[in-house]
Amino acid sequence: MAAEKSWPRRARLMALMQAATIAVLMLGAVTLGVAAHAASSTIGRTWPIAEPDAMAEIEAKAATLPRDMAPKFGPRSGWSAMRAASLGVATSSRIRHVVPFHTLDFDISLPDGRTLYPKGFTFNPLAYVSLPQRLVVVHPRDLDWAMTKARTTDFILVTAGDAITLSERKGRAIFILEERVKARLGLTVAPVIVAQDGQRLLLREFGPRDRQPARSTAQSREGR
Repeated sequence: MAAEKSWPRRARLMALMQAATIAVLMLGAVTLGVAAHAASSTIGRTWPIAEPDAMAEIEAKAATLPRDMAPKFGPRSGWSAMRAASLGVATSSRIRHVVPFHTLDFDISLPDGRTLYPKGFTFNPLAYVSLPQRLVVVHPRDLDWAMTKARTTDFILVTAGDAITLSERKGRAIFILEERVKARLGLTVAPVIVAQDGQRLLLREFGPRDRQPARSTAQSREGR
């Protein structure tokens, strides 16, 4: 009897749940229909795009250029951008510090015309920014030694040679030492590893004994 009395109530509950489910499904269908209609509808007037496609312009320009541009530039050995700054050879190991002061050669002004920093203002960039990696500066003949000393994040800079060819040969990005970098860092000899030490640069120069390959050093010790 109790089961018979509870059945109508359960039936009404099931009917309500089914009705609610149908209502939710219908609402979802209406919502999807509205979204689809909005996505495919156009509101207001439209005009064709006047600007040409950027990729089409690039492809059209590239089609007018010769297939091989190398003859127009000549060998890389003659490129001014590939000329590295020269350094002497470190004859002894030493550590020194350099503050890379920079002097402005122009005024820095605010939008209203007032001068924020005048021409001739000198400051230390390391007081405001950090050098995220070390610089390993070497002559090309010491490149193998540099590869064993450089960390993954370090930059390797050479004082001569073709940096592109050296990069391809070593499987790692290698750069040339520029004159402005040489002057800014106060470099005089190589190999040298440059790292930040507070608001100064620490320059560690490596003499002949410290830049010998580990195998040669071990063999010389055995010979003793």
